[in-house]
Amino acid sequence: MGGISLVALVVIGLNVLVSWKGFNDYTFFDKYKFQVGSITHHKEYYRILSSGFLHVDFTHLLFNMLTLYFFANPVIGFFASPEGFLFGDFSNAKLNIGYGMFLLIFLTAVVGGNLLSLLIHKKENWYSAVGASGGVTGILFAAIAAFPEMELRLFFAIPIPAWIFAILYLGYSVYGMKTNLGNIGHSAHLGGAIVGMLSAVIFYPTILQINTYYILGMILPLVVLFVMILKEHRK
Repeated sequence: MGGISLVALVVIGLNVLVSWKGFNDYTFFDKYKFQVGSITHHKEYYRILSSGFLHVDFTHLLFNMLTLYFFANPVIGFFASPEGFLFGDFSNAKLNIGYGMFLLIFLTAVVGGNLLSLLIHKKENWYSAVGASGGVTGILFAAIAAFPEMELRLFFAIPIPAWIFAILYLGYSVYGMKTNLGNIGHSAHLGGAIVGMLSAVIFYPTILQINTYYILGMILPLVVLFVMILKEHRK
């Protein structure tokens, strides 16, 4: 697979176009952003998906699109042929499966991330968010579940195994969600990560045997998240 795929370029292009419109048109931005009150009281459910194509500013957009760019091909290749990915054994039919799964994971992770945000912030009508982070995190964690030993580079310089990054990222996101740390949609990130990991495991269950300990390590912060949600609902 040489170069980034057309489907990934289309997703990136849509994000750029919609975000650019939002940068220059606040009415458009306000209409399509994720907002709890508008969704729960006014039934504007389209916001659950549309907000995934808006961004706060150019830096926010650039960071998400770069991440999507770097992890698009590993995810497409894996879902096209889990065994063939290692040997470049792809037919057009298999690649079409990879393209379809990439798009499905991205969109499902956007929705899944925002649904988790809706659950966590259901009592906060004012809560709003934008960004493809849920979808991007879904793609990232599908890649990490499939290839936990691959090397990532934090800030383009510091090498770190993907599975360690995943545990730290999920732990930080759970902590950030609990403490409202920063102006970041931690719950959307967590929801997207769950969708990405589940997609890889459901599509190719063998990775549970191959990457058992890595995946168990990544699940631990999610167990903490689940316990937190249960406690909140019992109040």
